[in-house]
Amino acid sequence: MVSLAEDVAIVAFEQTPSYAQFDNSEPAMIMSCVNSVIEQVGMDRHDIDFTIAGSCDYLSGMPFAFVMNIDAVGAWPPVYESHVEMDGAWALFEGFVRLQSGDIDTVLVSGSGKCSPGSYREGFSLQTDPYVHAPLGLDPQTQAGFQARALIEAGKATERDFAEVVSRSLANAADNPYAQLSGHRSPDELLAEPYVQDPLRRHDCPPVSDGAAAMIIARADKARELCDNPVWIRAIDHRIESHHPTLRDLTDSPSVRTAAERVGLHDGPVDAAELTVTFSPEEIILRNALGLGDHTVVNRSGGPLTGSPFMAVGLTRVIELARLITDGGARRGVAHASSGPVLQQNLICVLEGES
Repeated sequence: MVSLAEDVAIVAFEQTPSYAQFDNSEPAMIMSCVNSVIEQVGMDRHDIDFTIAGSCDYLSGMPFAFVMNIDAVGAWPPVYESHVEMDGAWALFEGFVRLQSGDIDTVLVSGSGKCSPGSYREGFSLQTDPYVHAPLGLDPQTQAGFQARALIEAGKATERDFAEVVSRSLANAADNPYAQLSGHRSPDELLAEPYVQDPLRRHDCPPVSDGAAAMIIARADKARELCDNPVWIRAIDHRIESHHPTLRDLTDSPSVRTAAERVGLHDGPVDAAELTVTFSPEEIILRNALGLGDHTVVNRSGGPLTGSPFMAVGLTRVIELARLITDGGARRGVAHASSGPVLQQNLICVLEGES
């Protein structure tokens, strides 16, 4: 965990809807978010001290594809820019760390991805171990099926538990304009559907989504200057586990548990949680690892099961929680992002409203 030398707050945020297919370019998606956050704080874009983006070249199939996305933030005159080949939540982490140096005041963070042009199952399997996993085509959905089966065999969950997660997520998304899927479907209805990756059904898996998100974060004095109601990032940490799934207990997540301890998650009340539940069994694992009680509202937005813009889904969890805090629906909460198959790498971010 980064030791806090400087208090940092989110002062503006924006996201696109989760599109089944966005008919324009990825920079166009990002530009709409960037223009919005700059307008919210009334800044000139060239006054932003540092810009960092998260995306994935595998989705477009082109090397250095992220360079095109810089057009969305205004690359001329040249901007102080960085990039992570990860979800935008990790761009947020780097931006947060950069502000701790104390020599800059503001950071523009973004995350984006377009999955609709290709197959995310094939694309993401290429990022796995090149000697064993990639030749096997060991994709995220297959490994999620292994994890679901491990939970069932260990007596830690049932298929009905998975269906209940989906049912609640779809209902929560009913009033979320950014969601791709929503509705009211009972667990019994969901359990009647066929398997797509035994014991997972189609609704247990995320929809393929295009989307982008952006935010501006700032040091304390600047944050209060730019925003009447900043949302404070009290702590942020991320941990990684082995990329070999057979070397891990897929029914648990030590990295989540460790990160939660490092950020002092339970040093105060946890009113709400926005978790990257890409596959329904993951919510059960994450709830247990985070030690969340029944009083904590989980994925009030509907979560990734109702809209999953790859490379922006983790950053969107932070945004959805920040929006909930800004609107008065929570005082303090936790946002979670994951990377790699079956919760291999996990990021935890504690947000809190203005005192």
